[in-house]
Amino acid sequence: MTRKHLLQEAAAHGKYAPLHRYLLALHTAPEWRASFGEIEAILGFRLPDSARLHRPWWSNRKSGGYGHALAWQAAGWRTRAVDLEAESLTFERAGNVPSRRKTFSISEILPPHDPGPWPRGFTASRGQIYGDDGR
Repeated sequence: MTRKHLLQEAAAHGKYAPLHRYLLALHTAPEWRASFGEIEAILGFRLPDSARLHRPWWSNRKSGGYGHALAWQAAGWRTRAVDLEAESLTFERAGNVPSRRKTFSISEILPPHDPGPWPRGFTASRGQIYGDDGR
């Protein structure tokens, strides 16, 4: 199973999957103005306090792989006009919208990260990594 497939599955079946499915169903709408209450009704649970306190929770960052952001990004949407006091925001189409029949570019959502080379002289045996039982 590829990383791309795993992310699509995570968006479709994870904690925020109801939001993902709802946004996929809005196939003709260019944007959706939503209250936090409407989103909670779709999800079936209360948003975390951080969603009400910290604007970055609603960020469209392309790194981090947060499940809530993956839910809207994998559906082809992005957020804007987040108003924490009014507890509302706008979801808007993010260019090419993936459908269930098409694929999306995982590098757009989670770009590859090169941590660089191992430190000079670094060595590790299988036993040091996995332990004595090989796991």
